[in-house]
Amino acid sequence: MEYIYAALLLFKAKKTIDGNNVKKVLEAAGVHADEGRVKALVAALDGVDIEQAIKEAAVAPVAATPSAGHAHEVKKEEKKEEKKEDAAIGLGALFG
Repeated sequence: MEYIYAALLLFKAKKTIDGNNVKKVLEAAGVHADEGRVKALVAALDGVDIEQAIKEAAVAPVAATPSAGHAHEVKKEEKKEEKKEDAAIGLGALFG
């Protein structure tokens, strides 16, 4: 993730995203820059519209993830249904 963060910092600062600049950012943050990973990042970002990618990424997770409160409510409903079923089975044994 550090490599991507370095590229985003360079983009935000309107600097060229090249191997040398990515290494400088990583080293300034105290991260050892792996030459292969730096080259792979620079090659992967070549021709990418980073601003557009950020806009698209910011919208996608909101639509894809349900809220935590909703998941909690679903679990509560499932437990209530299980208790009702267990109660009905117990009553059936009385009239057997």
